[in-house]
Amino acid sequence: MKISYNWLTDYVSLDMPADKLAELLTNTGLEVEGLEEFESIKGGLNGLVVGEVVQCRPHPNADKLSVTLVNVGDGDPLPIVCGAPNVATGQIVVVAQVGTWLHMGDDSFQIKKTKIRGEQSMGMICAEDEIGIGEDHEGIIVLDQDLTPGTPVSEVIEVMHDTVFEIGLTPNRIDGASHIGTARDVVAYLNQDDSTAQLHMPDVSSFKPDNTDLQIPVEVEDSEACPRYSGVTLSGIKVMDSPVWLQNKLKAIGQTPINNIVDITNFVLHETGQPLHAFDANQIKGNKVVIKTLPDGTLFKTLDDTERELTSRDLMICDVEEGLCIGGVFGGVSSGVNSNTSSIFLESACFNPVWIRKTAKHHGLNTDASFRFERGTDPNGTVYALKRAALLIKEIAGGAISSELVDLYPNPVKPYPVVLSWSNLDRLTGVQIPRETVRQILALLDFTIVTENSDQLNLEVATYRVDVTREVDVIEEILRIYGYNNIGISDQVQSTLSYAPSPDPELLENRIAEQLVSLGFHEMMANSLTKSSYYTNQEDELNPSVVRLLNPLSSDLGVMRQNLLFGGLEAVKLNASYKRNQLKVFEFGNTYALRDGGNPLTADGYIETRRLALFLTGNKFDEHWQVQNEANTFYTVKGVVNQIFTRLGFKANELGLQPIVNNDFKDGLTVSYRNKEVVVFGQVSQNRLNHFEIETPVFYASFNWDLLLRFHDGSVHYEDLPKYPEVRRDLALIIDENVSFTAIQDLAFHVERKLLKSVNLFDVFQSDKLGSGMKSYAVSFVLQDERKTLTDKQIEKVMKGLVSAFEQKLGAKLRS
Repeated sequence: MKISYNWLTDYVSLDMPADKLAELLTNTGLEVEGLEEFESIKGGLNGLVVGEVVQCRPHPNADKLSVTLVNVGDGDPLPIVCGAPNVATGQIVVVAQVGTWLHMGDDSFQIKKTKIRGEQSMGMICAEDEIGIGEDHEGIIVLDQDLTPGTPVSEVIEVMHDTVFEIGLTPNRIDGASHIGTARDVVAYLNQDDSTAQLHMPDVSSFKPDNTDLQIPVEVEDSEACPRYSGVTLSGIKVMDSPVWLQNKLKAIGQTPINNIVDITNFVLHETGQPLHAFDANQIKGNKVVIKTLPDGTLFKTLDDTERELTSRDLMICDVEEGLCIGGVFGGVSSGVNSNTSSIFLESACFNPVWIRKTAKHHGLNTDASFRFERGTDPNGTVYALKRAALLIKEIAGGAISSELVDLYPNPVKPYPVVLSWSNLDRLTGVQIPRETVRQILALLDFTIVTENSDQLNLEVATYRVDVTREVDVIEEILRIYGYNNIGISDQVQSTLSYAPSPDPELLENRIAEQLVSLGFHEMMANSLTKSSYYTNQEDELNPSVVRLLNPLSSDLGVMRQNLLFGGLEAVKLNASYKRNQLKVFEFGNTYALRDGGNPLTADGYIETRRLALFLTGNKFDEHWQVQNEANTFYTVKGVVNQIFTRLGFKANELGLQPIVNNDFKDGLTVSYRNKEVVVFGQVSQNRLNHFEIETPVFYASFNWDLLLRFHDGSVHYEDLPKYPEVRRDLALIIDENVSFTAIQDLAFHVERKLLKSVNLFDVFQSDKLGSGMKSYAVSFVLQDERKTLTDKQIEKVMKGLVSAFEQKLGAKLRS
């Protein structure tokens, strides 16, 4: 947001440098992010002087050029070649001498000594467009005859100099989104030093109808969407360029002047914070304005000449036949003010922020009006702004106010009551601010003290402060004006002991995140709001456990996510569109669901689960001449999952593995601990990939992080390096092809819990010679006693027990 120093002085007298004012504004919560110097004429007319043409003759070598001698008040007249058809002896002109910089739009050039067709030229006689005061290039500027040669042109043509503040406006400070709002804070802050600064509001007491020749009735069909609507008509106006002072004010804050009517509505918006809109009254069919919605799919062409398809939630300003304007967002092309407009209907309204936000987001429109309406405008400020604009239009564009002021306000908004406790103020600020200072600040910020007793103030908050609804908000207002820098630092340090939970969720998340980053992963973050279509069945019915938003911003943000899979696949698709097909990412995030049988109106009716998701696609490593690359596989993601379990202290023999079959996976496993599913991982199904138009395989793992933390005690266990050697024995087992290695591993640890340390599958062989439906597993077993060296007898006993169990439980046979 831009605020002009000069414009600000219309409402409060200032005699401080711009940098000091910037510091003051920042202290009040309107953070100044930058200062910019503004000149109404680029370059400030520096180097341009008044000259007198003392001689003018045709150029001997060019039919359309003239050779002149120009007196610039210093030394001999300058020879200047000029191409303007209207140059003549005796004229008083604008001269750019050698070395002067001229600015034409975005282009700048320096005047140099030169020869044009053999004639020397020591400067330039300027036209309007060449010095930035107009667009005329037909001839040179001819000034008044009584001007003295050598006079700086900046003394003849006024140049406005200004300093513009770029303010980083936070969403809760929409009250500061205007020059009057900013001035109000300045006055309150200055009065901390016994200043006599006062806020000067433009006077609108002279507003009254001149006649009632153009009454346009108004009807509001939905007072929720439009709590207040005010309007008035003006006739006999003349649409033309705005006066220079108005154009300069708008240009200073980056606005482009259009015509006097539109410029006045923009001026009042940036003055008061209240958006306005002017309609060509002759284009209002049926001589009536109706505020309503139109059916889904209705086409409407806006001022940018774009045809937009409306929804039934777009609030429209209409006449009796069609839409005129998207309320609070953008005007229509057919009802806008143009050079032929002679009468207008002027609108000043308060619209529901939620309605405006949804409409602006849906149509991708972001205007000065929607910016303010989305954050909440003052419902009690519409009439003042309307009167202010109407009086300015009469002053600048002529005409007359031709109707009574229409003001539809069925449910007036009253000031919000808040109780301020002196004890809470002292406790939160850490100091005792003088009570009279507090009362003064509250009064300057338009807080009304209704009643007061020894410990509290009963306040009413001005309706333009839509963000102040709690006691702590009022305390924040007092502090920002009183000055945070005025709160001293105590000589004492007070602290309290707090105990971190065990295990510490944040610590563990950071530990695993660091581990994944060391493995080449990048962290990602997806939106918790997502598409409802991700959670529908073949009949397009939504999963009943999905948490739906009552007022979604769009269909793409209509439900809360139930897993991290779809957000990750969106990221894979986006990266693939940028030719980044090799991807390793992870995300810590929450998922949401309705509890089965739970009450959706209470917090207990919902389940929120913390999860960790991994995504791998493409090759294992970046391309390099020393590395023979290979693609990520199911076993790549399995290896990462195992490393995470190891880092968290889970042992392999404590985990159960089972194949998983669902729509998300082509091949997958579920890992359980104490009969609770803690992770699923595998290759994402082709149906899921086709939905996202992903052409390469994607491998995915999803950890139930909350459940893992419940099982993890937060401790780290260390063991001495074994003093005694381990022994490895291998078995080649012929087994039914439906028996998994997991079954062998689980059975082995069940049979031998003490000496067996690990089981590994190192070869799989299938052949008709083994028999139909049979396969051979080559499995290694590592045995170790931590107290002594194993004997052959102990080893043989363990292996016999394992073989016997495999034969009896799994139908295995030793392969000879």
